[in-house]
Amino acid sequence: MSLVRPYGAARRLEPLLVPPVEREDEIARAASLRRLPMSTRETSDLIMLGIGAFTPLRGFMGAGDWRRVCDQMCLADGTFWPIPITLSTTEEEAASIAPGEEVALVDGETGALMGTLRVEERYRIDPLHECREVFRTVEPRHPGVAKVLEQGPVNLGGPVRVLGEGHFPERYPEIYLRPHQTRSLFESRGWSTVAAFQTRNPMHRAHEYLAKVAVEVCDGLLVHQLLGRLKAGDIPAEVRVRCIDALVDGYFVPGTCVQAGYPMEMRYAGPREALLHAVFRQNYGCSHLVVGRDHAGVGDYYHPLHAQRIFDEIPRDALELRPLRIDWTFFCSACDGMASARTCPHGPERRLLISGTRVREMLASGEAVDEHFSRPEVLAILREYYAGLDARVEAGLHSH
Repeated sequence: MSLVRPYGAARRLEPLLVPPVEREDEIARAASLRRLPMSTRETSDLIMLGIGAFTPLRGFMGAGDWRRVCDQMCLADGTFWPIPITLSTTEEEAASIAPGEEVALVDGETGALMGTLRVEERYRIDPLHECREVFRTVEPRHPGVAKVLEQGPVNLGGPVRVLGEGHFPERYPEIYLRPHQTRSLFESRGWSTVAAFQTRNPMHRAHEYLAKVAVEVCDGLLVHQLLGRLKAGDIPAEVRVRCIDALVDGYFVPGTCVQAGYPMEMRYAGPREALLHAVFRQNYGCSHLVVGRDHAGVGDYYHPLHAQRIFDEIPRDALELRPLRIDWTFFCSACDGMASARTCPHGPERRLLISGTRVREMLASGEAVDEHFSRPEVLAILREYYAGLDARVEAGLHSH
């Protein structure tokens, strides 16, 4: 048995990072090009293109791909793809770019050169249409919608050459793994079936339960956490790494889990984002994706099980990867153990359910958190983080 094949007709990874032997010359050449700043989302998408996670895309989408992805979840050539991967700019900038011109793409925050784009298309989009189709809402309070509404009015489409991966390789040297690296690691362990567990939060007991179900089903588990930008209030990646290390070291059989991180920025697109997670997890070598309640959601914008059901709305042959659908998980005092809504017959009064917001409040205020909700090693790391956060806030107040 072998790993699932990379996504797309070619069935091979297609990273767009310029090879190291050519990079210095390409960087020198790019220095003479017009510089185009990118948003944080666009920068993270460019890195995903660079490492091959967005195989088989060759760059930022043109108008035909954008329209069909929004309306039919496929590229213009019919290849399944659930979310637009686009680059925007101002009207003035777009008008000054000649057809076929190559531009240098720079991180809008740091000014670092990230790659080049050969501009094949300049086109306007209807941002509200994109939001309705992708996010199922046009409410500006939705963080993904806000990003689309803030972007420039003109999109630029064309192939890219990627020259950098930002801070990720240096900041996360142990867990920043590219798709070819996770594939090599899985193969070295003799795994052919691998479940991806998506997380942007520390793993509590409910997450542990989901992950262990996946370990029962597959040869191994990829705990794959997001390293890109999150919304305010979310736990930083460095803290999550420590929490997940403590959990895996203390409560998983050695050799069953790999922890890795990927550079994408969350869109909080719920069902559509679950499908995008499936596409690029197949590129990372995963045969399954754990899809729990409200996967990649935010607030009350999506039905808790919609991210599971959307896999039934796409062609069966769209992906080799398959979803592992698991219902709401919790500790039940009557069952005296971890359970899910599919396995536990008892009422809500017997179930320990704490929202992420409430957990943060409890940790920040020093309240006790039930031992059945989270492992003590994880809680100790989070308490240390929140104590430091409070100290920094206090110091900031006194400095003014």
